[in-house]
Amino acid sequence: ALFLQIVHILNMTSAKIVSFLLHPDESLHSLQIRIECETGISTGNQELLLETGICLDPRKPASQCVIDGVRGWDSYMVYLFDKSKTVYDGPFASRSLSDCVNYIVQDSKIQLPIPQLRKVWAEAVHYIIGLKEDYSRLFQGQRAAMLSLLRYNANLIKMKNNMVSASQQLKAKLEFFHQSIRLDLERYSDQMAYGISSEKMLKAWKEMEEKASQCAQAEDIGYLDEQIMALHTEIVELQKSPYARRQGEIMESLEQRAIDLYKQLKARPPDHAYSDSTDMVKIIVQTVQSQDRVLKELFGHLSKLLGCKQKIIDLLPKIEVALNNIKEADNSVMQMQGKRQREIWHLLKIACTQSSSRSLVSSSLEGTASTPAAPWLPQISSGNVPHPLSSMATPEDGENFVHVIEENLNYLELFSSILQEVRQEQNSSMMVS
Repeated sequence: ALFLQIVHILNMTSAKIVSFLLHPDESLHSLQIRIECETGISTGNQELLLETGICLDPRKPASQCVIDGVRGWDSYMVYLFDKSKTVYDGPFASRSLSDCVNYIVQDSKIQLPIPQLRKVWAEAVHYIIGLKEDYSRLFQGQRAAMLSLLRYNANLIKMKNNMVSASQQLKAKLEFFHQSIRLDLERYSDQMAYGISSEKMLKAWKEMEEKASQCAQAEDIGYLDEQIMALHTEIVELQKSPYARRQGEIMESLEQRAIDLYKQLKARPPDHAYSDSTDMVKIIVQTVQSQDRVLKELFGHLSKLLGCKQKIIDLLPKIEVALNNIKEADNSVMQMQGKRQREIWHLLKIACTQSSSRSLVSSSLEGTASTPAAPWLPQISSGNVPHPLSSMATPEDGENFVHVIEENLNYLELFSSILQEVRQEQNSSMMVS
């Protein structure tokens, strides 16, 4: 029996308390089934909050409702909300009057003996205290809803900041991409006449530019940002509202008046005197009226809290979608940038290859066309003219063999061309003569 745990569930939709004895190692789902049987709220629509606004974790046992070492073993309260409802409008009937208290309320001027009146008034004071406590518990439930809303709002702000950051990064990348591709297209156009051209690549680049413009749509999160800011303003106003603070001062004052009135009656001698209950009944009526007023304000404020919470719940998946769209657009832009850079380097490779080929061809042509006649030959003394083939290397000159052969062949070609020019000149002079 010492290990028994009792949890009290305050149903915020009906303002009634249901209590359960927790079985050892009972799961939360098992407790929720029992709650459904008592309240009619399905397990799927149940939201169970602790005073701190923390929602009970379905993965943990039902004993998470009870925190050891903080309070009495049976004083824990869990607040039950129906997720299918956002408007809690009541009306909520006050707790029932006992027969004897109802008797004096029906006729406050009836005379009763002092000893009997003490018993009736004691129950009246207990009733008034109960009304105030009922309000206090419901206010604590409203406060739990507010704390839960603030937790949801903190998560919303975190996701919004991630979304804004991702959007700004995408915007910066798109600006860089557009500037760089415009420059690439301009430079490409400048060199087409004398350089390299590829219609297929040019078409692909223009398609990239159009696709990047479409990616900019993912960057536009203004409509979500406006909704989040409006919701944030609404939540701040709810926090500032006087109904976010305890409104039980009048009820507490009436409670104290009832206690003082009972003390005065108790101090009277238990003689045969009689008295009526006019003053005590006035306090009862005023307390009931005060509770009706503050509960109406409380549940009006609670409905606004729950409405804001539902707006956050509706916004979260939209932010997820926006984040995914931004990430996809970001990846697309980076892939296009990488593809274009690879194509530019490919163009550079082609240009370098063509430039190298042209250089080889031009140098070869220059070497042949600019070969001089006899005056361009090396100045060698007449007594020491080597035979054109006398400088060929022997097989023993391994590493210079090929090089020397190439030089001698070039020399022979040059010599042959000179002879050919001389013969042409001789033929021309013979024809003239």
